[in-house]
Amino acid sequence: MSDAVVMAYHQFRLERKMFWRNPTSAFFNFLLPLLFLALFGAIFSGNQHDLNVLIPGIAGMSIMATTFSSLTMNLVFLREQGVLKRMRGTPLPEGSYLVGIFASAVANAVIQLTLVIVAGKLLFGTGWPKDWIELVVYTGFGVVCLASLGVAWSHVIPNYDAAAAYSNIVFLPVIFISGVFYDVNDAPQFLLHLAQVLPLVHLIDGLSGALVTGRSLGDNASGLCVVCIWTLVGLFFAVRGFRWEARRD
Repeated sequence: MSDAVVMAYHQFRLERKMFWRNPTSAFFNFLLPLLFLALFGAIFSGNQHDLNVLIPGIAGMSIMATTFSSLTMNLVFLREQGVLKRMRGTPLPEGSYLVGIFASAVANAVIQLTLVIVAGKLLFGTGWPKDWIELVVYTGFGVVCLASLGVAWSHVIPNYDAAAAYSNIVFLPVIFISGVFYDVNDAPQFLLHLAQVLPLVHLIDGLSGALVTGRSLGDNASGLCVVCIWTLVGLFFAVRGFRWEARRD
């Protein structure tokens, strides 16, 4: 195993320790989606159709929260506080450092998705996943897509004080437009057309096929293509705009 991989693993372990020592991050990443699940699950209690919509919706929202929102705010903080600049001057390879941060976000997404699946099974009668391969594929593509978009969006944010506002101005409208809490097909046509352009609604469709409906990966192939397009856009701007130092006035 190369030294870069070993150092990336050690950085990942450090990121995990730092994450669990920050209760605020743990709340936003894990408890908030579960609170939404409990609240809307109680509202939809007795209506299995709405619960079958809610579970993959919350799963998709959880992936977005643990990747897009988390990386957006984390990278802005690290950049503006000079941490990225200092880390660049250490013997730790730049790639290993960034891989450690990204892997930590992926771990959060997997943990959160597991919690939602278990809650869906035990509390809301959605059962275990119908298609594990589709679940893995859509989770993988969703994580890479939303993480790359989060890194790209962090380049736009001028300072850490504005990070929460900049993150939520994307996160909140997207989760409501994309049908996290309702069947997006019941939305007005203009919202439905807008949702079809965004990656989250297609991620939710794929997760719905894997968790609830049993629709195959091939049935959701067009949605996966949309997610891939957004992934390429996110990776392009994430790499193109990446800065190790804070902006200078």
